[in-house]
Amino acid sequence: MNSSALFKRYLAQTSTFKPFIIDVERAESVYIWDKSGKKYIDFTSGMCANNLGNRHPKVIAAIEKQLQKFSHTMVYGEFIQQPQIDFAQKICSLLPAELQQLFYVNSGSEAIEGAIKLARLNNHRSEIISFKNSYHGSTMGAMSAIGNESFRSLFQPLLPDAKILEFNNLAQLSEITEKTCCVITEVMRSGAGMELPNPLFLQALRSRCNETGALLIFDEIQTGFGRTGKLFAFEHYEVVPDILCIAKSMGGGLPIGAFVSSIERMNRLNNGHPLLGHATTFGGHPVSCAAGLASLEIISDPKFLSQINHNETLIRNYFQHPKIKEIRGKGQFLAVELNDSVDIENVVTTCIDNGLLLLWLLFNYQSLALTPALIITEEDIKKASEIFKAAL
Repeated sequence: MNSSALFKRYLAQTSTFKPFIIDVERAESVYIWDKSGKKYIDFTSGMCANNLGNRHPKVIAAIEKQLQKFSHTMVYGEFIQQPQIDFAQKICSLLPAELQQLFYVNSGSEAIEGAIKLARLNNHRSEIISFKNSYHGSTMGAMSAIGNESFRSLFQPLLPDAKILEFNNLAQLSEITEKTCCVITEVMRSGAGMELPNPLFLQALRSRCNETGALLIFDEIQTGFGRTGKLFAFEHYEVVPDILCIAKSMGGGLPIGAFVSSIERMNRLNNGHPLLGHATTFGGHPVSCAAGLASLEIISDPKFLSQINHNETLIRNYFQHPKIKEIRGKGQFLAVELNDSVDIENVVTTCIDNGLLLLWLLFNYQSLALTPALIITEEDIKKASEIFKAAL
């Protein structure tokens, strides 16, 4: 059996959509090579998990240095492990005063789960509110907040008291009440096609949560760590959540996630009884923390962040075509929406055949993500646009 057959035989598939089936040999920076030697420009960044691309030298050096000391030693929270402290301290130093303690997990879905539990421990309510065409993960709690019934229907019953509202609909915010435990939202919505918030909506959402005692949870799993031109997307709107969920690019390409809140709220996880408020074995793995810290030191540099905004201008300029309806988003968190007459699956397949990796979006079927690694050069942006426009 060849690699493709073995892949299908031993690895459970994620959906009915056709997978890329690229037989990866190696990856470097914004490039991936398959075993035949074919080179691809990666405009997906591993679903925004590789903001510095593959194998950044400083990240590799940090991984190797940590591996010389220790890897996994004990479940999270039981041993003092310096990489965890250093990384957490750096993250909190870059966040507002309301967000100063974190709990490490392994993924975005786990961060959402932990955030929901933390909210319930703090106000002892049950209602969860999220928004139509939102995606928050694939575990049962996270799936309860997904704003698309086709994703949820096969797994019902999910968490009770889950309510879905319309994003950017100010009138519906009155449905947040004293019964609401938490409101979960992406700041900029990936699955909906890099939909941006109305700033007045986010401000009104913050005010309504304050009025009712509901906790506001921001899902920055994709948009965090420089993706939008600021370290976190909420900085564009000056609206601070009660709980922040982060993952994906947090680890510089290695698996890690976290939920972040105030010290007072986080203390509810350890409320004096022998039961665990939350637990994880590999959360905050020291090698992932070392890689994440090295990555964050690069991304948090103001000069680096300014380059992301420059790249946005380049992408918007180069990706111009009569069959493009709109380019939405901020920084390098962009989506290109194509005219309804365009066969988007054929465009993606043609681009892959010609060395460009693109992804369509979950709930906006005529849009494709333009999310290359933040280190991409103008030369590669131009080359990618030429492949894309030829495919159109």
